[in-house]
Amino acid sequence: MHKADFLVIGSGIAGLTFALKTARRFPDKTITIITKAEEEETNTKYAQGGIAAVWDFEKDSYEKHIDDTLIAGDGLCKRDIVEIVVKEGPERVKEIINWGADFDKNKEGEYSLGKEGGHSEFRVLHHKDVTGKEIEKTLLEEALSLPNISIHAHHFVIDIITQHHLGRIVTRHTTDIECYGVYVLNKKNKTIEKIIAKITVMASGGAGQVYKNTTNPIIATGDGMAMVYRAKGRISNMEFVQFHPTSLYQPGVTPSFLITEAIRGARGELKTSDGKPFMHKYDERKSLAPRDIVARAIDNEMKIRGDEFVYLDCAPIPKEELLNHFPNIYEKCKSIGLDILKDFIPVVPAAHYMCGGILTDAHGNSSINNLYACGECSSTGLHGANRLASNSLLEALVFANRIYEDAAAKIDSIEFQENIPDWNAEGTNEPKEMVMITQSIRELKEIMTNYVGIVRSNERLERALNRLHLLYEETERLYDTTAISPQLCELRNLITVGFLITRGASARKESRGLHYTTDFPERSDWAEDSLF
Repeated sequence: MHKADFLVIGSGIAGLTFALKTARRFPDKTITIITKAEEEETNTKYAQGGIAAVWDFEKDSYEKHIDDTLIAGDGLCKRDIVEIVVKEGPERVKEIINWGADFDKNKEGEYSLGKEGGHSEFRVLHHKDVTGKEIEKTLLEEALSLPNISIHAHHFVIDIITQHHLGRIVTRHTTDIECYGVYVLNKKNKTIEKIIAKITVMASGGAGQVYKNTTNPIIATGDGMAMVYRAKGRISNMEFVQFHPTSLYQPGVTPSFLITEAIRGARGELKTSDGKPFMHKYDERKSLAPRDIVARAIDNEMKIRGDEFVYLDCAPIPKEELLNHFPNIYEKCKSIGLDILKDFIPVVPAAHYMCGGILTDAHGNSSINNLYACGECSSTGLHGANRLASNSLLEALVFANRIYEDAAAKIDSIEFQENIPDWNAEGTNEPKEMVMITQSIRELKEIMTNYVGIVRSNERLERALNRLHLLYEETERLYDTTAISPQLCELRNLITVGFLITRGASARKESRGLHYTTDFPERSDWAEDSLF
């Protein structure tokens, strides 16, 4: 058994920021970070565009950023949360700059600010087109330098520990559920360990792998959301899945390579296969409309024409700007025979970001005591029905700080729960055929892609729920008799996430933001969160 004052699940921007602040504040306390892959393998690492924050107060303002966020969120943002994130954001960005994060500057030595879809001003700080990688590197180096932070890579969290594991009946109506830590599979020695903690922070990232085409890495299987749901925690707005309009069209390649929205902010233009622009037919902002509008427009053009992709034309972007700002994209395209200085880039929408997740308050508290949620796995109310580009990294920074402040105030009043039973693996055996798991994952991705994608309908959603129910029953039987493995746990988690997305979509009898259904194409007069 391992004990930690603070336990962090995930090593992306949310988890590392919290850990760094806590470690410096409490040099006598232990901070344990759990991650299921390598330390740097996170959704953060793959973020290209940048981090949005009001920087140039002569041209920009908090109110403009707030309004842009509210408009993108399509009536479902919590205004108080939006104001908190926007107004506290710049200070949080300054902190990571002080820690060593390097953002691009112009010839005058001022930060080179980008503009992305849905933004009314230039306010996106970036490091070339690999902003997330730069931030991840900076934070990880800082974390590894602090003696009271320990990072356990290749450890897979199976479930959070609550009163349920002490024999108490816990339901979704139980008001005093408490988190005592987690059960973890050590992937190196295949043993199941328990980690007891006073404070647990879920920073496990997103769930893009529930779809066939996603910009998310293979680790993005919705583990945190699924674990909290199983523990009877509250989950919100899962139907709002953001499909990034432009991922590189490469059939069979996973994850899909992201073509950042910043390219369209730099004057890149979307075109059909015959080279004609089309976004003017859908929105006056054209290629710089919010992601939900652009993704649906692309999806519609592909269906009308029977094409498998549309094109992104980078020719309007000056050569020097293109090469300096987007070197990673230039090299990636070059590696497959495309010269983006003259060739169109074939692009398709791909699952990119979960706007819903673990329901939290303004300080990151989940509905389970002593359990916080931060980053993409959380539902804070910032994004509403559709996330404004580059607001996600900002949200992670702001809420990591708010969680740190809240947890710091209560840590000394919390005691370790000592009498936690060991994991019971009685009656389980090694799997006879891994194909049972891998085939179920393939089936799940097909179901979600075909029936619960960018455009939905009652018939599609009903079919998806029926298929998911069968997959759930098969997988639970397998889980009850089979030794724990990361693949089996990820399958369970993906099915849970798929179910929550589909249930949320079925319950929402309107079209709003990222949820569009042909049976209810209009937006309702009132805005309601979905809650499970």
